[in-house]
Amino acid sequence: MKTATARRHLRLATTEQRFSFQKKLDEFGLDLSPQTLDTLQVNITKLCNQACHHCHVDASPKRTEQMSLETIEQILVLLASHAEIRAIDITGGAPELNPHFEHLVRRAIVLGKHVIVRHNLTVTFDGCPVTGRNMEHLPRFFADNGVELISSLPYYQAFFTDRQRGRGVFEKSIASLRRLNEVGYAAPTSDLVLNLIYNPVGAFLPAPQKSLEADYKRELDAKFAIRFNKLYTITNMPIHRFAEQLKRNDTYDEYMDKLIGAFNPIAAMGVMCRNLLSVSWDGRLFDCDFNQMLEMELNDGEPLTVFNFDLERLKARQILFADHCYGCTAGAGSSCGGA
Repeated sequence: MKTATARRHLRLATTEQRFSFQKKLDEFGLDLSPQTLDTLQVNITKLCNQACHHCHVDASPKRTEQMSLETIEQILVLLASHAEIRAIDITGGAPELNPHFEHLVRRAIVLGKHVIVRHNLTVTFDGCPVTGRNMEHLPRFFADNGVELISSLPYYQAFFTDRQRGRGVFEKSIASLRRLNEVGYAAPTSDLVLNLIYNPVGAFLPAPQKSLEADYKRELDAKFAIRFNKLYTITNMPIHRFAEQLKRNDTYDEYMDKLIGAFNPIAAMGVMCRNLLSVSWDGRLFDCDFNQMLEMELNDGEPLTVFNFDLERLKARQILFADHCYGCTAGAGSSCGGA
């Protein structure tokens, strides 16, 4: 008689065999080849002042990975030499904790690139967990450089936010949002863009983005007088911490079935890997941030990095897909830019 663990492994193997992402693409006759390369998403550190339950990066105050100045300078060379790359999307960990973060932002702005920072809000108050470096200057730094901010706020109530990101995170996030508003972010007459991210607390698909955005704007304005530009809904990816949580609760297969059942071919056509490349802290190239965390690196007879970067070669590559890609194609779709 099979044990519960053996039965679970058998179900997982059957699911992977029956519902491979490539088979689903073939079923709909979809060819998801690269279209262009307008964004470099650069992960410059895995160090973070938080250790959120849903974090697919496994970032935490204990991580030590940091992008070197040499690699950052090479990224700046690529930005300067490729006009097609219009934006740099800087992420982590908490990217502000890389000692070369502000240099990268300033130089990218000088090169005329649109700079996006994935800012977790609380780092402004917590500072660096390793050096104790103060970060309270960040709102003014962002505003002075015209940086677009994308910040996670799992919900507009403290209970759900703190449940996912840690006790006290909601209160700090609200205080940080107020400071960003004070320097002009999301003001009616300002060009400073502040977007928020919602992702479900648990094994659920996000609610429709438009209606949830309306709820956020109403509640945050009424309770805290906070404003923002857009809300992005992002599906929790079944990798790393979230995948481990699902497996502990014996709900991994159920969640995968939910993603697969919600597959949307229209959303699939707009997946971010068709227009974006992800760069890891050590300079390696990936189709997206999620592939990066699964070590699905690009290789064309040699590992592809920022140091052997060939734009035409990369645009002709075959994108690497796996089962987690269902997270980007469920319902209205999901990516780093929301639904």
